[in-house]
Amino acid sequence: MRRLKARSEFLRAARGKRVGRPSFALQAVPNATGDAGVGFTVTKKVGTATERNRIKRRLRAAVTACARDFTRGHDYVLIGRREALAEPFAELVGNLRRALRRVEEPRHKPQPSPAEAGDDRNP
Repeated sequence: MRRLKARSEFLRAARGKRVGRPSFALQAVPNATGDAGVGFTVTKKVGTATERNRIKRRLRAAVTACARDFTRGHDYVLIGRREALAEPFAELVGNLRRALRRVEEPRHKPQPSPAEAGDDRNP
């Protein structure tokens, strides 16, 4: 699994699918390289540099714990949130696994309501 480092890779992932969790947000987009890429980011509003680095370390460890769940041919970006500091590690890994499954589900178009589908029962 390769690391995403270039700003352009992060911007491309931002245009992909997103899944939110209390401790992180996950973005995913298909890539042309054929292997999985992972990037980590934590904004300054989350906390001090020490806290942001600790969040990234915990997210990296969670990614290592469920590395086989990442789909080849996709790039992923994890955006850390403050809750990642207090969340038990097992729960963090479980949330990451659920987020990976959710982001890889195909999007379904919502079914139109009868009124939107042209069902005019009420004249």
